[in-house]
Amino acid sequence: MFFIKELTHTILLHPSYFGPQMETFLENKLYSDVEGTCSGAHGYIIAVVKIIDHGAGMVLSGTGQAEFITRYSAIVFKPFKGEVVDGIVGEVNKMGFFAEVGPLTVFVSNHLIDPEMKFDPNSNPPSYASQDQIIERDTHVRLKIVGTRVDATEIFAIGTIKEDHLGVVE
Repeated sequence: MFFIKELTHTILLHPSYFGPQMETFLENKLYSDVEGTCSGAHGYIIAVVKIIDHGAGMVLSGTGQAEFITRYSAIVFKPFKGEVVDGIVGEVNKMGFFAEVGPLTVFVSNHLIDPEMKFDPNSNPPSYASQDQIIERDTHVRLKIVGTRVDATEIFAIGTIKEDHLGVVE
């Protein structure tokens, strides 16, 4: 699910960047540091919406660098157990398939796929097929997240397509 969260980020600025363009550099540094990253507590930071405050900045003794604690709001993506999402199949093997849901990779085990769908190792590319559906690389699927595991810098998810209205999206 997508949220707008208020977050903070610490930026160290070398003295050579002090001057009239310092604020522009701080903004560019914030965008490059945080956009596209994953924080286990908040989820994937998709985009910075607004910079609220750069802070006063404090010069660190010894190095001369300044430390700015920047507050900003950002769009974050954090998946939850029970959430239904759409994704694109990236890899198919006999154990199941991996689907890309934005920055998140979701694994769908063969035990969580409809029993009518059988793995066909001889097809090119490998696929799961039934009478009316086929799941192969680049297929759009709708799946339900049944579990997540959050690390400090990454989120892992397990999904299912074994319920009603889940599976290949036409």
